[in-house]
Amino acid sequence: MAESTPIIAVDKVSKIYGNANASTVALKDVSLSIAKGEFVSLVGPSGCGKSTLLRLIADLDKATQGTLLVNGHAPDVARKNREYGFVFQAPTLYDWRTVERNAELPLEVMGRAKADWKPRVDKMLAMVGLRDFHDHYPWQLSGGMQQRASIARALSFDPAILLMDEPFGALDEFTRERMNMELLDIWQTTHKTILFVTHSISEAVFLSSRIVVMTPRPGRIATVVDIDLPYPRTFETRESPRFFELMTVVRETLKEEFVGHE
Repeated sequence: MAESTPIIAVDKVSKIYGNANASTVALKDVSLSIAKGEFVSLVGPSGCGKSTLLRLIADLDKATQGTLLVNGHAPDVARKNREYGFVFQAPTLYDWRTVERNAELPLEVMGRAKADWKPRVDKMLAMVGLRDFHDHYPWQLSGGMQQRASIARALSFDPAILLMDEPFGALDEFTRERMNMELLDIWQTTHKTILFVTHSISEAVFLSSRIVVMTPRPGRIATVVDIDLPYPRTFETRESPRFFELMTVVRETLKEEFVGHE
C-alpha cells in the first residue's frame, strides 16, 4: 500500500436505523481519510454517531449508504484479516482467565502457533506495565489496570489499526490522565494508527494529531482540527497556552453546531 493511500477511507457514508415507518438517521454523508500512523479522535455530543462510525469501520454494523475501506479492504474483509484491534468502553475481560490468558485469547482464536503466544504477550504486557501482574485475575486489578490489559489483548496479534471507543471514560481524572500518557507511549512505540472516540475535549487535544468534530444527530463532520502540539507530550503540555487555544477552537465549533441545530 502506498504511503499516500489512506489506511482508513470513509466516503459519503450514512447510517439509518429503523424502517420506513420509524427511522433514525445516525450518520449522514460522512467522508474521512486517515493516514497510516495518525492518532485521530472523534468528538461530539452524545448521539452524534461517533461510536456508530467506529462500529461501521470495525464491521460490527453495516453502512446504509457509502463505502468504507480499512487498510485497503472492505470492513468485513479487514475484520477477517485481523487488520484492527478494538478496545471497548469496558475492559470486557474474562474473569476466569488471568491477565496473560486474556491477552493470549486473540492468538488462540486465530490459531497462531502456541510457541509464539508467550513472547508476544510478554512484550505487550511489559509495554502496558502489567508484566508483574500476568498471573492476576481481572477482579484483582484496578479499573485502569483492567483497561491496560484490554489494550494489551487488542495489540497481541499486531494489528495495523487500533480502534478505541471511549476506553477511559469510566476512570477517575488522575488515572485517566496517566492512561493518556501511557497510550501515547504505546502509539509512539508501535506506530499504529489509532482512531479514538471520546467526549472529552481536553483528552482529544492532548492525544491527537487531528480531531474530527461531529455535529448533533444526524451525525456529520463539522470540521477537522489539526493539533500542532509537539510530541512527545507531557503533563506540562496541558498547561501550555496553545493547548487552551486548541481546546477553545474545538469547543467553539461544538457550540456553533449546537446553536445551528436548535
